[in-house]
Parts: sequence; C-alpha cells; structure tokens
Amino acid sequence: MFKKSLMLLPAFLLLMAGQVCSQDLSPSADNPPDTDQSDATVSDPKFDWYKYVGNDPIYRDLSVGQDEYINPINSGFYPDPSITRAGDDYYMVHSSFSYYPGIPIFHSKDLINWEQIGHVLDRPSQLQVDGLGISEGVFAPTIEYNDGTFYVVNTIVGGGGNFIVTTDDPAGDWSDPMWLNGVGGIDPSLFFDDDGTTYILNNDAPEGEPLYQGHRAIWIRPYDLEANQPAGEAKVIVNGGVDISEQPIWIEGPHMMKVNGEYILHNAEGGTGPQHSQVVFKGDDPMGPFEPWDQNPILTQRHISPNREFPVEYVGHADMVETQNGEWWAIFLGVRPYDGSNFNTGRETFLLPVTWTEDNWPTILDYESKETVPVKLERPDLPLSEEPVPPNNGNFTYTDDFESPELADYWTMIRTPQSEWWNISDDGQLEIESRSEIISGRGNPSFIGKRQKNAYATVSTKMTFDPKVEGNVAGLVAFQGENYYYLLGVTANEEGQYEIYLEKSEGNQKEIIASEVIEDNPDNKYYLKIQARGAEYDFSYGIGEDDWQPLYQGADGTILSTTKAGGFVGTVIGMYAYTPE
Repeated sequence: MFKKSLMLLPAFLLLMAGQVCSQDLSPSADNPPDTDQSDATVSDPKFDWYKYVGNDPIYRDLSVGQDEYINPINSGFYPDPSITRAGDDYYMVHSSFSYYPGIPIFHSKDLINWEQIGHVLDRPSQLQVDGLGISEGVFAPTIEYNDGTFYVVNTIVGGGGNFIVTTDDPAGDWSDPMWLNGVGGIDPSLFFDDDGTTYILNNDAPEGEPLYQGHRAIWIRPYDLEANQPAGEAKVIVNGGVDISEQPIWIEGPHMMKVNGEYILHNAEGGTGPQHSQVVFKGDDPMGPFEPWDQNPILTQRHISPNREFPVEYVGHADMVETQNGEWWAIFLGVRPYDGSNFNTGRETFLLPVTWTEDNWPTILDYESKETVPVKLERPDLPLSEEPVPPNNGNFTYTDDFESPELADYWTMIRTPQSEWWNISDDGQLEIESRSEIISGRGNPSFIGKRQKNAYATVSTKMTFDPKVEGNVAGLVAFQGENYYYLLGVTANEEGQYEIYLEKSEGNQKEIIASEVIEDNPDNKYYLKIQARGAEYDFSYGIGEDDWQPLYQGADGTILSTTKAGGFVGTVIGMYAYTPE
C-alpha cells in the first residue's frame, strides 16, 4: 500500500528522518500501484490461529454468584436487540449493517447464556449491500414467533427498503426477502393480535411537513402477509414522541404487546446518542389512540453523570419478553465509554428485569431515583444453561485454531462476498486470497474479523506470508469504518526488502506511522499483535513465538470510537490480504 515514489527508501528511514508520511498511501484510481511485475507471483497469507484475550478492569476481581449474571449479556458490536420466545426457547437478533453474514441470531434457555446458532441472512441472494457504507445496510431487525413460524422484519438502508424473511427453524435456512408493499421508513415490527389480525408498525416521516429536525412518527397498518399488501389504511399512532411540544426527536423502534387486555406500545426516543431513552404508551385498540405514561421515560441514563464505576450510556431500543414462569425481562442497547465519551466496542446488549405497576405500566429503570445499569444482578428464574464457547461477555481468552472446515459463526466480513476467497486447509490454516479490493473501499475486501468485545483486549495471530509482489499486503486490521482503522501489515518494498508497518487512517488522512525492515526471516512466519488499552492501542510483531517486538505503542485509539468516527458500528479486528491489480 505504498506510493511508488515513497518506495525508493524503506519507510523506516523516512521515520528516522522525522518525515512521517501524511499522504494517502492506499492504492486508488488517483494513486495507481506499480504492477509491472510479470515475473512475480502474488502470495496468499495463511493464518495458523487467532487469539482473543479480554481484560476489562471492571471484571478482573468481580465475584459473580451462581444466581447472578453480568452485563452486558452480549458484548461488542451487537446493537438493536430484538427477542422472541417459543415455548422454553428464546431467540435474539441484532443489526449487522453492511457486514456479512447479516443479522446474527442467538438461542438461549436462561436469557443469560446465548449461543450463536447462525445468521438470518447467510446467502448472498438475501443480502445485497454492495457499494454501501459500513453503517448502511441492515438496520434494527425485529424477530417474532407466531403459530409455528418465525419472522424477522427488517430494513436495508441504502438498499431495497423493508422486508420479511421466515423460517420454521431459526438455526436453519431462512427465506429470501419478501419486500413489503406500502411500508416505508425504517424499524418495522410485527404484532400478531389474538383475533388473528397482523399489524406492521414502523418509523416514518409524520403527516404533512416535519415541524423540526428529527420530527418522526410511529405508523401502524393491518397487513396481509400471505398477499404481501396492507389490509387497511395506515395511521399515525405516535406523533413526534411523548410530548410534541418539547420537540422530541427520533421516535423509532416500535414494539407492541397485549398485556392484561391492554395494548402496550413502547419505543425508543431521543436518538441513539446521549439522549437515548425508552418510552411507553397504552391504548385499547392497536389502531389507537395511545396515551403516554406520565412517568416516562422507562429507561434512560441521560440524566446521570458518567463519572461512576460502571458507566453505561446511550441506553434504549429495548424489547421485552415474558418468561414461562411469568417474569418480564428487557434487552436493550447501551455503550460503555472508557473515558466518559469514547467507546470502541460499539453498542452492546444488556438485560434488566421489567417491573409492572398496579395500573399496568412497565418500567425498567426508575427515572426519578436515577437508577443505573448494574454490572451484575440476580439472574432470571430459569434453569441455568451452559456458557457458550467462546463466551459472549466478561473477561475471557479464546483461540480459534481453524480446526473446523467451516468458519465459526462469530466471524464476519465486510459486505457480501460474490466468490469464496477464503479456505480452511486440511492442516488447520485459514488461507485468504490476496485480491484487489482495498480495505478502505466500498467493495468486499479479503477481510475476516471478530468483534472487539472489551475496551481492554489483545488480539494476536500467526501468519505465513511471502509478499513477492510489490504492494502485496497481509496482516491484522482494527477496523471501525472505511476511513477509520489501523493496519498492521507485512509487505515488500521496491528493493525487495520485507517490511512490517503500521498504517493509520483517520478520516481522509492516511499515514504510515511506523515501519521496520525484516532482515532475517527465511520461513516467512510472522506473529502479529494488537493490544487495546481503552484510548490507546499498541502494535507488536515477532519472528519467533513469544519474541514480541514493539512496533508502535500508544496509538490514538479514539479514532476507532463511534464518537469520533461516527456511524453505528463498533471495532472489528481481523485478518486481511490485498494485492494491486
């Protein structure tokens, strides 16, 4: 990923001269690589293993009893949770935006231990996100179960709009999308009334002209799923939010329930940032009218100082479920800033009990008493399940040795692959084809990653790679978005020397901030390590096992935070290969 002019000297000499490169070093239409190397052969890297170690301070000495659980229940970039129950089984889905496969789905028996059983959108025909930004694509899925069928209703932002997929086995194949007729906006959800009527709710623009920035509405309409068309007129049931005179913003994520003969409608309000909240309304008919509770919001942390031991901010976008034992629980998204404002793990999923008032209003955290999201509390009254492997939360160590012939469900790619450019060999190595899709582009690069689940975490790998073609690159990437990432790569320069280097991308600015020439490595084996320490990241390499050499320490980790990079995703750390065309 070096400009031809910069390859005249090894990058480490430029650094020694104090000339840290601040140019865009990635190949592009305006910056073509030198590809006149007809006698050379492109090399594809092989990875022996990928090791993840989580080490958040809050969990290091935390004592958790057999009857307790810890938050978040699904750490890392798993936002916009939705839940449904089928008998004694619980299923949960999350937004995946422009990552593939789409919509990770988890199963649990106890609401605490969640095993990933696959993805809802795991075929290219189901997920067309080519050319979309990383924070476009799959937004806010809702999962429901009714009369033997599971439904996921969803939006592809920048794509085809709103759709439904179905299955009778959540761990099996889901249908191709059925695009919804007459349902615009985002955040669609389904409500199956006990009289047999099906309703679709969604966020969309209000009737007439919006009165202010962020003025939205919740719409509802009866819908005939078999005919795939509305079965009645659409109607606004919430205009703006709880109190339109206060100009509430981004009422969205609607969910409707029927409890004790009344229709309970709860929604997110305030946007997905610091003002995020969950609010509730009640009515006697699905088509309204609905009245807000006078003690809204039922969930928020916006009125509490983040200066506390376990700050969980931005909470909202909740879904609720009643257990077979009559308890009610809510899952919702939140973030865990490491410095009061920045967080690299994205929006995560938390669990709290739901309390019902005598007059049938649900609440999650009491607003007036400033209740905070606890790091641990008493678990649901359900039989305890085994912890999944690898765990979904807390501090843990896990190594994928690529012993299975297929990638595990926790691996993810950027956008939809149109060919299978990866392979797990019989001797347990992940082989990644070096292709010309760049990590900073809008295509499907040769990148396979896993979500960063802790603010303090270490990722390492062993790679075999012989970059015989100039510009052929392989290594580890801490990726937040097309313009915000760190690339710890191995490449060859014009003089035939092998270099290990660190590229930083922040917005429109890319620069090589460290580089070393590898003098003696006849086996072409490299050990690469990325260590996250909250706001700082360290990058190391080794030629031999446990022979770590620092390449760069204390890199600015805040560029991987949603606060700085924008969008709706979190950091994904993975293996990457590239070669110029």
